[in-house]
Amino acid sequence: MALILVSGLGFSLAGPTQAAGGVCETDDAGREVCLDAPAQRIVALSPGVTELLYAAGAGERVVGVVSFSDYPPAAQAHPQVGSYDRLDLEALLSLGPDLVVAWAGGNPQEQVDRLSRLGLPVYFSDVDDFAGIAESLERFGALAGSPDTAAAAATSLREEVAALRARYAHAAPVPVFYQIWEQPLMTINGEHWISRSLALCGGVNLFADASALVPRIGIEAVLARDPEAIITGGMGEPNSTWLEAWRDYPRVTAVRRDNLFFIDPDLVQRAAPRLVEGTRRLCEHLEVARGRR
Repeated sequence: MALILVSGLGFSLAGPTQAAGGVCETDDAGREVCLDAPAQRIVALSPGVTELLYAAGAGERVVGVVSFSDYPPAAQAHPQVGSYDRLDLEALLSLGPDLVVAWAGGNPQEQVDRLSRLGLPVYFSDVDDFAGIAESLERFGALAGSPDTAAAAATSLREEVAALRARYAHAAPVPVFYQIWEQPLMTINGEHWISRSLALCGGVNLFADASALVPRIGIEAVLARDPEAIITGGMGEPNSTWLEAWRDYPRVTAVRRDNLFFIDPDLVQRAAPRLVEGTRRLCEHLEVARGRR
C-alpha cells in the first residue's frame, strides 16, 4: 500500500542541455542534474522509478533497486539496496553508481542527502500524472543515453492517453469510491493519479475534496455519499473479501447493482507507463456500471 503514497506536483518542461560532453536534466525538485557522460550504473530507489528507467531504454544500466521492484521481470535480478523507506547505504555505495534516482517524498531525506554529500549525482523523481510520466521517460533517456527508445515510449504513451480521453470525453459521470485499504479504511483525494485516471474515464471520485492525498475515512462517510461503483486494488492478488464486505450494505447503489470491481494494483498504484493499461481497465469497469443503470 505504501507504494502509492506519493505527493507533490510540479515538474519542469526544460529539455536536456549539454555539459562538457555530457548531459544535464532538471529533475522534479527543480534541481539541475549534470553528468559528464550518460549514466552507466544507475540505482533506482522506488519500484516506479525502476519501471520508468526500463521503459526509457535504461534497463541494462540499472545495477541496483529497492524491494518490490518486480517489473519488468528482469528487474528482480538486480541487487536490492533496502526498501524505499529505509535504504542500505553500504550496499548502495558498493555498487558504484554514477546516478541515483530517488523518490522525492518517499525515500528518507537524510539518507538521500548523505548520498549527495558523498558526491553522487541524485535525480529526484516525483511523478503524479501522465504528462509527468512521459516527460520522465524523455529525461531518463537523455541521462542514460537512450533518447530514441525513451522518445518512442513517451510518444506512444501520449497517443494512448489522448485516445482514451477522446473516447470518454462525453461519458456520463459515475460516482466512485476507490478503496486502497480495508483496516483502516482508506481512499484517495482528487490530486492522486488514480483519481485523475478515474476522471479521464468519466468517474467522479466521491472523496476528491479530502485534504490528505490518502485519507482515512469511516464507513459511514462512504454510505452517506452512496457510490454507484466501488473499486479496489488490494495488495496484489484479487482480494474478494474486501469487495464482499460491502454486500453487508445492500442499500448502497454500487452493491444493489453489483458494481463492485477489482483492479490489479500493479497497473494503477505506480506512476509508470502501465498506468495507461490500468486506466483502460478502470474505464471498462465504469462502462459496465453505466450499462447497469
